[in-house]
Amino acid sequence: MIKLYMTRHGETLWNTEMRMQGRKDSPLTERGIRQANLLRKRLENIDFSVVYSSPSGRAIKTSKILVNSKNIPIIKDERLMEIDLGEWEGFDQKQIEKKNSEQLHNFWTNPKIYEPIGGEKFEQVRARIIPLIKEVINKYESKSVLFVTHAVTLKIIMSYFQGMSLDELWHTPYIHQTSLSQVNIQNGQATVVLYGDLSHLGKVKKVETI
Repeated sequence: MIKLYMTRHGETLWNTEMRMQGRKDSPLTERGIRQANLLRKRLENIDFSVVYSSPSGRAIKTSKILVNSKNIPIIKDERLMEIDLGEWEGFDQKQIEKKNSEQLHNFWTNPKIYEPIGGEKFEQVRARIIPLIKEVINKYESKSVLFVTHAVTLKIIMSYFQGMSLDELWHTPYIHQTSLSQVNIQNGQATVVLYGDLSHLGKVKKVETI
Protein backbone atom coordinates (compact mmCIF):
# COMPACT_ATOMS: atom_id res chain seq x y z
CA MET A 1 0.00 0.00 0.00
CA ILE A 2 1.28 3.45 -0.92
CA LYS A 3 0.37 6.36 1.31
CA LEU A 4 0.14 9.81 -0.25
CA TYR A 5 0.19 12.79 2.09
CA MET A 6 -0.63 16.21 0.69
CA THR A 7 -0.39 19.70 2.12
CA ARG A 8 -0.58 23.31 1.07
CA HIS A 9 2.26 25.75 1.81
CA GLY A 10 2.17 27.93 4.92
CA GLU A 11 0.50 31.33 5.04
CA THR A 12 2.18 33.99 2.89
CA LEU A 13 2.25 37.78 2.89
CA TRP A 14 -0.09 37.93 -0.10
CA ASN A 15 -2.50 35.54 1.63
CA THR A 16 -2.88 38.08 4.42
CA GLU A 17 -3.48 40.84 1.86
CA MET A 18 -6.04 38.68 0.00
CA ARG A 19 -3.97 38.89 -3.18
CA MET A 20 -4.18 36.18 -5.81
CA GLN A 21 -0.75 34.54 -6.15
CA GLY A 22 -0.88 31.81 -8.78
CA ARG A 23 2.57 31.53 -10.37
CA LYS A 24 3.84 34.64 -8.60
CA ASP A 25 5.19 34.34 -5.10
CA SER A 26 5.42 36.01 -1.70
CA PRO A 27 7.28 34.96 1.45
CA LEU A 28 5.88 32.93 4.31
CA THR A 29 4.69 35.02 7.24
CA GLU A 30 5.72 34.25 10.82
CA ARG A 31 2.34 32.54 11.17
CA GLY A 32 3.04 30.53 8.03
CA ILE A 33 6.32 29.31 9.49
CA ARG A 34 4.52 28.36 12.71
CA GLN A 35 1.92 26.47 10.70
CA ALA A 36 4.64 24.51 8.90
CA ASN A 37 6.40 23.68 12.16
CA LEU A 38 3.16 22.42 13.69
CA LEU A 39 2.64 20.16 10.70
CA ARG A 40 6.28 19.01 10.93
CA LYS A 41 5.66 17.84 14.48
CA ARG A 42 2.56 15.97 13.36
CA LEU A 43 4.45 14.19 10.59
CA GLU A 44 7.73 13.55 12.39
CA ASN A 45 7.12 9.82 12.95
CA ILE A 46 6.24 9.08 9.33
CA ASP A 47 9.04 7.58 7.27
CA PHE A 48 8.73 9.50 4.00
CA SER A 49 10.69 8.19 1.04
CA VAL A 50 10.52 11.49 -0.80
CA VAL A 51 8.89 14.92 -0.84
CA TYR A 52 7.50 16.25 -4.10
CA SER A 53 7.22 20.03 -4.03
CA SER A 54 6.02 22.82 -6.23
CA PRO A 55 9.06 24.93 -7.17
CA SER A 56 7.33 28.09 -5.92
CA GLY A 57 9.34 29.69 -3.11
CA ARG A 58 6.49 29.41 -0.59
CA ALA A 59 6.19 25.67 -1.21
CA ILE A 60 9.94 25.02 -1.11
CA LYS A 61 10.27 26.93 2.17
CA THR A 62 7.43 24.85 3.62
CA SER A 63 9.02 21.63 2.33
CA LYS A 64 12.35 22.44 3.96
CA ILE A 65 10.66 23.11 7.30
CA LEU A 66 8.78 19.81 7.08
CA VAL A 67 11.91 17.81 6.21
CA ASN A 68 13.96 19.66 8.85
CA SER A 69 17.19 17.71 9.48
CA LYS A 70 15.97 14.43 7.99
CA ASN A 71 17.71 13.07 4.93
CA ILE A 72 14.63 13.09 2.72
CA PRO A 73 15.02 14.23 -0.90
CA ILE A 74 12.88 17.13 -2.08
CA ILE A 75 11.98 16.84 -5.74
CA LYS A 76 10.80 20.05 -7.40
CA ASP A 77 8.18 19.42 -10.06
CA GLU A 78 6.53 22.23 -12.01
CA ARG A 79 3.38 20.16 -12.43
CA LEU A 80 2.67 20.87 -8.74
CA MET A 81 2.59 24.64 -9.26
CA GLU A 82 -0.55 26.63 -8.57
CA ILE A 83 -3.00 27.43 -11.35
CA ASP A 84 -1.64 30.19 -13.58
CA LEU A 85 -3.94 33.14 -12.88
CA GLY A 86 -2.60 35.30 -15.70
CA GLU A 87 -3.51 38.97 -15.38
CA TRP A 88 -5.09 38.44 -11.95
CA GLU A 89 -1.84 37.64 -10.18
CA GLY A 90 -0.86 40.20 -7.57
CA PHE A 91 -4.34 41.76 -7.38
CA ASP A 92 -6.80 41.30 -4.56
CA GLN A 93 -10.25 39.93 -5.25
CA LYS A 94 -12.00 43.28 -4.86
CA GLN A 95 -9.82 44.70 -7.63
CA ILE A 96 -10.46 41.67 -9.81
CA GLU A 97 -14.20 41.87 -9.22
CA LYS A 98 -14.26 45.43 -10.55
CA LYS A 99 -12.49 44.35 -13.72
CA ASN A 100 -14.02 40.94 -14.35
CA SER A 101 -16.75 40.00 -11.90
CA GLU A 102 -18.22 37.33 -14.19
CA GLN A 103 -15.03 35.27 -14.44
CA LEU A 104 -14.23 35.71 -10.76
CA HIS A 105 -17.67 34.31 -10.01
CA ASN A 106 -17.02 31.41 -12.40
CA PHE A 107 -13.64 30.75 -10.81
CA TRP A 108 -15.20 30.16 -7.39
CA THR A 109 -18.57 28.69 -8.36
CA ASN A 110 -18.31 27.09 -11.81
CA PRO A 111 -14.68 26.18 -12.61
CA LYS A 112 -15.67 24.26 -15.72
CA ILE A 113 -16.67 27.43 -17.60
CA TYR A 114 -14.02 29.71 -16.09
CA GLU A 115 -12.08 31.49 -18.87
CA PRO A 116 -8.72 32.95 -17.73
CA ILE A 117 -7.06 36.03 -19.17
CA GLY A 118 -3.56 34.88 -19.98
CA GLY A 119 -3.65 31.99 -17.50
CA GLU A 120 -4.75 28.36 -17.20
CA LYS A 121 -8.11 26.70 -17.26
CA PHE A 122 -8.85 24.20 -14.51
CA GLU A 123 -8.84 21.42 -17.09
CA GLN A 124 -5.25 22.32 -17.97
CA VAL A 125 -4.18 22.05 -14.34
CA ARG A 126 -5.81 18.62 -14.13
CA ALA A 127 -4.06 17.53 -17.32
CA ARG A 128 -0.62 18.33 -15.90
CA ILE A 129 -1.03 17.12 -12.32
CA ILE A 130 -2.78 13.75 -12.66
CA PRO A 131 0.00 12.16 -14.76
CA LEU A 132 2.47 13.04 -11.98
CA ILE A 133 0.24 11.41 -9.37
CA LYS A 134 0.05 8.24 -11.48
CA GLU A 135 3.84 8.23 -11.93
CA VAL A 136 4.39 8.48 -8.18
CA ILE A 137 1.91 5.70 -7.44
CA ASN A 138 3.69 3.41 -9.87
CA LYS A 139 7.18 4.32 -8.62
CA TYR A 140 6.75 4.23 -4.84
CA GLU A 141 4.76 1.10 -4.10
CA SER A 142 4.49 0.41 -0.34
CA LYS A 143 6.07 3.78 0.47
CA SER A 144 4.93 7.08 2.02
CA VAL A 145 5.20 10.18 -0.16
CA LEU A 146 4.57 13.81 0.78
CA PHE A 147 3.36 16.45 -1.68
CA VAL A 148 3.72 20.16 -0.89
CA THR A 149 1.61 22.18 -3.27
CA HIS A 150 -1.19 24.75 -3.54
CA ALA A 151 -4.93 25.09 -2.97
CA VAL A 152 -6.25 24.55 -6.51
CA THR A 153 -3.70 21.87 -7.33
CA LEU A 154 -4.50 19.93 -4.16
CA LYS A 155 -8.26 20.23 -4.71
CA ILE A 156 -7.85 18.80 -8.20
CA ILE A 157 -5.77 15.88 -6.89
CA MET A 158 -8.41 15.08 -4.30
CA SER A 159 -11.25 15.42 -6.80
CA TYR A 160 -9.46 12.84 -8.95
CA PHE A 161 -9.32 10.31 -6.13
CA GLN A 162 -12.96 11.00 -5.20
CA GLY A 163 -14.16 10.72 -8.78
CA MET A 164 -15.60 14.24 -8.70
CA SER A 165 -16.07 16.56 -11.65
CA LEU A 166 -14.70 20.07 -11.90
CA ASP A 167 -18.21 21.34 -11.20
CA GLU A 168 -17.80 19.95 -7.67
CA LEU A 169 -14.24 21.19 -7.15
CA TRP A 170 -14.96 23.81 -4.49
CA HIS A 171 -17.14 21.57 -2.36
CA THR A 172 -15.94 21.52 1.24
CA PRO A 173 -13.43 21.30 2.71
CA TYR A 174 -11.50 24.39 1.76
CA ILE A 175 -7.75 23.78 1.58
CA HIS A 176 -6.23 25.98 4.27
CA GLN A 177 -2.52 26.58 4.66
CA THR A 178 -0.66 23.44 5.87
CA SER A 179 -3.87 21.43 6.13
CA LEU A 180 -3.23 17.71 5.76
CA SER A 181 -4.81 15.29 3.31
CA GLN A 182 -4.02 11.60 2.99
CA VAL A 183 -4.94 8.97 0.42
CA ASN A 184 -3.98 5.30 0.77
CA ILE A 185 -3.88 3.18 -2.38
CA GLN A 186 -3.92 -0.61 -2.33
CA ASN A 187 -4.55 -2.89 -5.30
CA GLY A 188 -5.57 0.12 -7.36
CA GLN A 189 -8.22 1.22 -4.86
CA ALA A 190 -7.89 4.66 -3.28
CA THR A 191 -9.16 5.42 0.21
CA VAL A 192 -9.36 9.00 1.42
CA VAL A 193 -8.14 8.98 5.02
CA LEU A 194 -7.85 12.73 5.61
CA TYR A 195 -9.02 15.72 3.59
CA GLY A 196 -8.02 19.22 4.61
CA ASP A 197 -7.47 18.25 8.25
CA LEU A 198 -6.44 21.10 10.56
CA SER A 199 -6.22 19.37 13.92
CA HIS A 200 -2.49 20.10 14.27
CA LEU A 201 -2.96 23.86 13.95
CA GLY A 202 -4.98 24.50 17.09
CA LYS A 203 -5.94 28.18 17.17
CA VAL A 204 -3.47 29.33 14.52
CA LYS A 205 -5.44 31.62 12.23
CA LYS A 206 -6.36 30.55 8.71
CA VAL A 207 -6.65 32.89 5.72
CA GLU A 208 -8.91 31.93 2.82
CA THR A 209 -7.27 32.94 -0.45
CA ILE A 210 -5.04 31.34 -3.04
